[in-house]
Amino acid sequence: MKSMNIDRKLWIRRTFLMCYDICAVFAASMLALLIRFDFNFFAIPVQFVENVWKAYPAIAVITILVFWIFRLYSSIWSFAGAIETMYVFSGCVIVSILNMILLLLSHPETGYPVPRSYYALFGIFLLGLIFVSRYMYRGLRALRNIRRDAEYTRNVLVIGAGEAGDALIKEIKNSRYLKKRVVGVIDDNRSKKGRFIHGVKIVGDRDDIIEKCEELHVHEIMIALPSVSPKKKKAILDICKETGCELKNLPGIYQLVNGDVSVSKLKDVDVNDLLGREPVEVDLDSIMEYVRNKVIMVTGGGGSIGSELCRQIASHHPKRLVIVDIYENSTYDVQNELKAKYPEMDMVVLIASVRNTNRMNSIFETYRPEIVYHAAAHKHVPLMEDSPNEAIKNNVIGTWKMAEAANRYHVKRFVMISTDKAVNPTNIMGASKRICEMIIQTYNKRSDTEYVAVRFGNVLGSNGSVIPLFKKQIERGGPVTVTDPEIIRYFMTIPEAVSLVLQAGAYAKGGEIFVLDMGEPVKILDLAKNLILLSGHKPNDDIPIVFTGLRPGEKLYEEILMDEEGLQSTANKMIHIGRPIEMDEEKFMEDLEELKEYVVKEPKDIREWVKRIVPTYHPEKGA
Repeated sequence: MKSMNIDRKLWIRRTFLMCYDICAVFAASMLALLIRFDFNFFAIPVQFVENVWKAYPAIAVITILVFWIFRLYSSIWSFAGAIETMYVFSGCVIVSILNMILLLLSHPETGYPVPRSYYALFGIFLLGLIFVSRYMYRGLRALRNIRRDAEYTRNVLVIGAGEAGDALIKEIKNSRYLKKRVVGVIDDNRSKKGRFIHGVKIVGDRDDIIEKCEELHVHEIMIALPSVSPKKKKAILDICKETGCELKNLPGIYQLVNGDVSVSKLKDVDVNDLLGREPVEVDLDSIMEYVRNKVIMVTGGGGSIGSELCRQIASHHPKRLVIVDIYENSTYDVQNELKAKYPEMDMVVLIASVRNTNRMNSIFETYRPEIVYHAAAHKHVPLMEDSPNEAIKNNVIGTWKMAEAANRYHVKRFVMISTDKAVNPTNIMGASKRICEMIIQTYNKRSDTEYVAVRFGNVLGSNGSVIPLFKKQIERGGPVTVTDPEIIRYFMTIPEAVSLVLQAGAYAKGGEIFVLDMGEPVKILDLAKNLILLSGHKPNDDIPIVFTGLRPGEKLYEEILMDEEGLQSTANKMIHIGRPIEMDEEKFMEDLEELKEYVVKEPKDIREWVKRIVPTYHPEKGA
């Protein structure tokens, strides 16, 4: 029923336009004659009027046919642009030429059925009348937008006068859902200054941003620079954040085309944009043949790193993907996501603890994984400082049992996710991961399985990382808590880190500790200030920043290598190999056995036992 109503309205509109055009042909003909004879109707020779009247029915039909061919009855005129304008112009020119031919052919004996100026005047008036009919709605809509702009007080400054900026301004002006008004445009191309886009003036370049925000009373800045490099965008964002305005970022045009986002749903400017470096690019397609048609197991598959490992592995056609995790909620989400995206993939999702020997042996025996990515671990430093025994049980004993199962069931390659906190650790989590690295290096010498570890720093946006915490604190109105004004960390996005982990897995020969290049370190205080500014607030004025002091086991900075280690390069400049540290493996395995027996007794001094195994562990230095 609804479809019938729409079709009926469409044909009513088309019929109205056709009737208008028929009238427009007659009006253009009469106006052409009137203009020629100075608007004195009685001065027009009778034969001219009769000739025009005789030709009128034919030229009216010709007009309808020509306009139909040029889609002048099916275009959406509220969104008409250059193409529709060209169609109107071309249609009117063709009708005018055909009108002239028809009149000349119908009176070959005289050669002058109408004054010679008639033909040009007819075309001009017809073009004007058709333009009025097609673009009147747009004019009325523009007037309505002017009235609407007067009502709304949310002023927007758009940065970027290219195609993306054009699309953004056009949608803001045309959409009835966006309660905003574009008051100016910024572009670094100085030749554009003073020109207009959809009636909005280009008011200056990046050096004018702060001044124009004050002058134009800007509330929001919308960045329409989807193709600009991160370094250039950072320079602009560094200026924008000083204005105190809320910032929005236009996604890439390819995302608009794909339907991933719409212009009306701009994303908040991400702190990633302020890191100011190019994203790490890894050509996984060229190196991921080693997982194709293999049975792959990922432990901790519901976590931040584990779930991204599953996503990237799933896209490279494993024979079977076995996901193991103890936490059912996040694992359930990953299962549903991968089922929807890769319905044909053979996927097994198991809820299990890596600390359960019998359960792990049963899983390995049943599914016979060829490659294992071991991402299951307790990773929260402060929580593990309060529950150190759990860090040892899950991270150390769990990894030991996984390594033993991999050896027993002849896994080809075992890749463990480590951390830069394992280097000269000052907390129990880092110390536990250092023991895990020692387990990997020991088992690599005793087994045909290739055991490797991959060590990297903080991951932006991962569960429990500082970014989500800061965002929540800002949403609550503060305060934003930073442990120390000088604390720095290395950062990488989850997809970047996982891509490098997978590539390191391809390079593995056994026994390596791969170290990922995390780029330049970032001051956590700067990160907090940037997030506050990007949220449209001023640090310490609107949102206070409070320093809480270093937590137990926390360093001011993280290291990627111990003093004894040196770096070897790989084919990827972002991936390095730390030289294994010599150790007494027999003594290490004896200590490990004692630690396993001791930790289940819930001792209060597990740190002292850990220090025996990890000489570089100095918990007192972290406080």
